[in-house]
Amino acid sequence: MAQRNLLFISSYTGLGGGESAILNLFGALDRDRFALHLLTPGDGIYPRAARAAGVQTHVIPYRPATVYFVPAVWARFPIAGKLARFIRAHDIDLVHSDYHALPYAFGATRRAKLPSPLVGEGPGVRGTLPLLWTCMGWWFKPKAWQRAFFRRIDRIVAISHAVKAGFLGDPPALPPEAVEVIWLGVDPEKFRPEVTDPLGRALRAELGIAPDAPVVSMLGRFQYVKGYEYFFEAMRAVAQAVPEARFIVGGENMQGPPADRQYRERMLKWVAEDPLLAPRVCYAGYRAHAGQVIAAADVMVCASLFESFGMVHVESMACRRPVVSTNAGAPPELIVDGATGCLAPPRRPDLLAEKVLYLLARPGLRAQMGAAGRARVLEQFTVARYAARFAAVVEDLLDVR
Repeated sequence: MAQRNLLFISSYTGLGGGESAILNLFGALDRDRFALHLLTPGDGIYPRAARAAGVQTHVIPYRPATVYFVPAVWARFPIAGKLARFIRAHDIDLVHSDYHALPYAFGATRRAKLPSPLVGEGPGVRGTLPLLWTCMGWWFKPKAWQRAFFRRIDRIVAISHAVKAGFLGDPPALPPEAVEVIWLGVDPEKFRPEVTDPLGRALRAELGIAPDAPVVSMLGRFQYVKGYEYFFEAMRAVAQAVPEARFIVGGENMQGPPADRQYRERMLKWVAEDPLLAPRVCYAGYRAHAGQVIAAADVMVCASLFESFGMVHVESMACRRPVVSTNAGAPPELIVDGATGCLAPPRRPDLLAEKVLYLLARPGLRAQMGAAGRARVLEQFTVARYAARFAAVVEDLLDVR
C-alpha cells in the first residue's frame, strides 16, 4: 500500500492538552502507511516537539479564525490559496484541521482538486481533497450562518460525548450521526509509575518539598476556565487542616492571549498576598514530561469550569494517581467516581477540599484508586486505541475518494 501524505493544520504553536494529544497521535500512527506534516502559523514548542517526533513541519503565517467567521468569505482569504498551493506542492492526500484554521482549510481543499486516476479520462478531477476536523471544544457551536458549512465538512470527530453534545446544541445543528466520538489516548509506557515516580521524587527535591510531605498538584494553563481561584481556595482549606501539605502548580501560558496572561498575574498576586498559601504553593512551570508534576503528587486536582476531555486525568490515572475533578464536561466519561477518583461540581472549593482531605488521610484507598485508574486507561484510553480509530476514519475517507 502506498504511503499517504496527511497534513495537520494547527493555529497553535504552544503546547496544551489538544496539542499534546495530537503529538501522542503522531507517535502512534503507522509511518509505513502515513507521512505526517504539521503546518502552523509560526514556530514554537508544539512544532519543535513534532519535529523531534519525525514529523515534517512547515510555517505559513496567518491569523486564526474567530468563532464568528463567515464561511463563504473566509474560505476565499489569501491564506486559503497559499494552503491550496502547499497541498498540491506536497502531494497531500488528506487534511486534518483544528477549529481556528477550519475555514481556510475548507477553502484550500476545495481548490486543490485531485487528478483523475482513470486512464484516458484526460485532465479531469475526482472530487476535492478530504477534510477531517477534530472538534476539541464544546464552545464551537455552529452559528446560524455556519450550519451549511459544517455539513459540508467530510468528517467531524469529537473528543468526548460532552464536546459532541455541546457542539451540536439542542436542538442539534447537525444530525447527531454526523459527529463521531473518539476518545484521546495516552502512552501507558511513558506514563507509568516505573518511569514517572523517579521524576516526581526529583521534582520534590528541586522544589524543596520533603519526600513524605502530603502533596496536591494541579496541571494546566492559566486560563479562567481552568478554575485556579477555586483550586487555591480549596487548598487554603487543606492547608488549614494539614499544615504540612504542599501544593504544586504545573504549566505555563506559552504565547497565550493577553486575557490569559492577565488572569495568571492575578492568580499569582492572590497567592503571594495570602500568608497561608504563599509558603506552600510551588510553581513548576512548563515540564517536558507532565508525569513529573503528576508523580510528585499524592492527589491530582482539576478545578475546571468545563473540560472538553482532560488529558491530565488519563495521564494521572496512568501514573496511578487518583484525581479529584469537577464533573463539568468530559471528566465523568473518564473517571469512575469513587473508584478511580472523585468528582465534584464546579465552583465548589469546599467540596474539592473535602475530597482531597479524605484521600490524603487514606493512603490505602489512594493506592487502590491508582491501580483501578491505570487499569481503566489500559482498557479505554491508550494512544494505540486512539490511533487505530483515527486511522480507520482516515482510510475510510481516502477509500471513498
